[in-house]
Amino acid sequence: MSSAAAPVAAVVGGLISALPAGRVIDDPDVLASYAHDDAEWAPHAVPLAVVRPRTAAEIQTVVRACLEHRTPVVPRGAGTGLSGGANATADCVVLSTEHMTEVLEIDGAERLAVVQPGVVNDDLRAVCAEQGLWYPPDPASSPWSTIGGNVATNAGGVCCVKYGVTRDYVLGMQIVNGLGELVRLGRRTAKGVTGLDLAGLMVGSEGTLGVITEVTVKLRPARAPEHTVAGYFDSVVDAGRAVAAITAAGLTPSALELVDRTCLEAVDAWKNMGLAAEADVVLLGRSDAPGAAGDAEAAEMLRHFSDAGATFSAQAADAEEAEALFAARRLAYPALERLGPVLTEDVCVPRAAVPEMLGRIQEIGRRHDTTIANIAHAGDGNLHPLLITPIGDEPARRRAQAAFEEILTDALALGGTVTGEHGVGLLKRDGLEREQAPEVLAMQRAVKAALDPHGILNPGKVV
Repeated sequence: MSSAAAPVAAVVGGLISALPAGRVIDDPDVLASYAHDDAEWAPHAVPLAVVRPRTAAEIQTVVRACLEHRTPVVPRGAGTGLSGGANATADCVVLSTEHMTEVLEIDGAERLAVVQPGVVNDDLRAVCAEQGLWYPPDPASSPWSTIGGNVATNAGGVCCVKYGVTRDYVLGMQIVNGLGELVRLGRRTAKGVTGLDLAGLMVGSEGTLGVITEVTVKLRPARAPEHTVAGYFDSVVDAGRAVAAITAAGLTPSALELVDRTCLEAVDAWKNMGLAAEADVVLLGRSDAPGAAGDAEAAEMLRHFSDAGATFSAQAADAEEAEALFAARRLAYPALERLGPVLTEDVCVPRAAVPEMLGRIQEIGRRHDTTIANIAHAGDGNLHPLLITPIGDEPARRRAQAAFEEILTDALALGGTVTGEHGVGLLKRDGLEREQAPEVLAMQRAVKAALDPHGILNPGKVV
């Protein structure tokens, strides 16, 4: 056995002997399927092994074994991330929480839930709904993404324009840190300021500071049915003006989403929903204000749609029609993936700058001869330009990468940020260094060194 193979055999063999049967995967064909998340443009490698634990104690065993051999650990949820945060690195162990799917507790009186990290977002929402409760964070990947992954990236979603992002709902968690210690952070109470907010620090840390083994989230009472409105526009810039006007008017819709023609055509070709023939851009708004207040807010959104140049605008006639419209929004990304490799942007700009940024994105696409589709959580300025290239076309990939970097530059120039909800991972590391001061980066690296002194937790990601 070569000197390089000996440590590999030691760590994999040690994991197999220390864990129950079936937890460790070392079949090369299966390992390849865990090499990357949905950010296939980011660098990735085939891991040494994949471990699928079912308990916090088993996660601790994995981290301690990898710590002994100084083997990198890459935590992974459902693999739906879009920045490469769960991409495997050379000679790493991927720790997948996909089998940790138990909802451990729903406390209606305290309005909280305790879940394992592999619970799918929509599954938690469904369990909460049975008890008249609601977990608001709803990324477009909610039918597939997990709570652990959502916490690791501080995921946003459709309704965060009004209700906030994942960070706003995390009360506490249990983690295994870089020393192999199993610790509980945060609280279960409605308020609590004892010590530093280490649970908050973990949210958005992308597996670089600890491996999440359990999460406690706060819940809200279930909402009344929403009022849904739609506006059709001839350009993304006109739709952006409607967004800016709604914001300036002081409205707080429960959703305000944008989908352009490229996305609509891709969804229509896949699901035959009939939207693409009617609009170049669709702006979808929702109000969950009760009774007459909801009707009034919906009507005011429609007025702003018309004033910004909508060619058609109307309120959805029933819940089925409304859900079909938002289904098109959620299906946009997987529909575009059918056309070729997709490089996903995630910039966020001030809401008043949405029309300007959308116009710049269009111009960048033309200048770099790159197809750019647009979907957006428009109500909070979080834009998702999707850069599409033909399969195997390397010159097109280089043009798309240049366009990607220029979009980051323009977002920063308009007072924005390089990532609103997908995380830094690998794709945005250069953007992070462009956005934040060296002193701030040094502070973050100091935190990483304190909690993961041996550098085994998701190395090379974020900072």
